[in-house]
Amino acid sequence: MIGISGPQAYITTMKLDELLPALHRLPRLDKFRAVQFLTAELAQWEAGLTPGAEYPIWSPYEAHDAAVTLTNFLKEQKQAI
Repeated sequence: MIGISGPQAYITTMKLDELLPALHRLPRLDKFRAVQFLTAELAQWEAGLTPGAEYPIWSPYEAHDAAVTLTNFLKEQKQAI
């Protein structure tokens, strides 16, 4: 059953060979929702993440120090040629 947590989590009511054709018949949006659900479930179990929590990730957006470092490196490489 999907969406159950706790001791009864992952009680299967369908076998994989029954589930795959059912997933295939889903509309596009529902397929994305299924992937999102499974990805969240895997991430939670694999990494010990808390559902609904926010986790910061690094992005090059507004990484001014990195831009300066890269610019200086490229200038040095250009001068070396």
